[in-house]
Amino acid sequence: MRRFSIIFLLLSPLFLYGQERIEPVPYGDMEQWVVRYIKESRIIGGKTRVLYAIAPTDTIRKNVAFDYAKSGSPWTVSSAYARVSGVEKASGSVSPERRGNGWCCRLDNKMDSVIAIGFIKMYVMVAGTIFTGVTLEPVTSADDPYGVVDMGVAFTKRPVAMMLDYKAKVEQSDEIVSANASKKITKMRGRDAAEIYIILQRRWEDKEGRLHAKRVATGYERVYHSTPWKNDYLIPIYWGDAITRQSGYKDYMGLNAHVMKSRNSKGKMTLVEEEGYSDENPTHMIIVCSSGCYEAFVGHPGNTLWVDNIRLVY
Repeated sequence: MRRFSIIFLLLSPLFLYGQERIEPVPYGDMEQWVVRYIKESRIIGGKTRVLYAIAPTDTIRKNVAFDYAKSGSPWTVSSAYARVSGVEKASGSVSPERRGNGWCCRLDNKMDSVIAIGFIKMYVMVAGTIFTGVTLEPVTSADDPYGVVDMGVAFTKRPVAMMLDYKAKVEQSDEIVSANASKKITKMRGRDAAEIYIILQRRWEDKEGRLHAKRVATGYERVYHSTPWKNDYLIPIYWGDAITRQSGYKDYMGLNAHVMKSRNSKGKMTLVEEEGYSDENPTHMIIVCSSGCYEAFVGHPGNTLWVDNIRLVY
């Protein structure tokens, strides 16, 4: 019996990582949610939409911007309240879902639509995404979707892996669509996938207010096939440029593969430019879980990702 216990220990993923402790990411257990009821403008139908945020439990029944920066939670979501030229709109692709006696987070690729002035139908392709950072509400334009997302939270530790539970439903289709608040849906060739990743950066600001960064660490998982719940799933975190030497390395894991913006010291949203790799301690952490892997307003409707119990291994 002792022999089998030793073999089990040697095969344990935590032993392989030299694990000393596991720390939950705040609110990463998906047990607390803010429920928001947004009444859309009559010109686009006047429906009441429900939005959710991962933050201390609350219910908000009025059309107000949610202050993610003051919520106490490191998470923000792709669902958002918009007010464009006086027209109020809500779009939701992130929601809680029952899992056993608790909750998990459900992320959906959706083709959202709205009928304007009673007869003009507009389409928007949205992916369900949660990430560490802040969404600046109300959204006032779809022209720069990354310009309202302050990516990353302050972070200085050195984890060796990210651990979480997830399941996925991924359509096996070689077609994706593009729709950005337009009357037309454009079809293209491509294979969408869910993705989960963590990026650690060391950032600084120059005297002109530009934001610079070195990539300190990377952990990445793309999910191309449907899968049942995988509990305590480990995504290894590679420090410095070690990710580039892994057999499964792809360009989307590398420098500047994702558009990231953040507020500089003057409060202006500014592009964060990665300028190389470093093994120094980080200043910021970006965790992203998404039902799609393409840029904003592009993807395959129908993909779904569920995540729960997001933790860091040290």
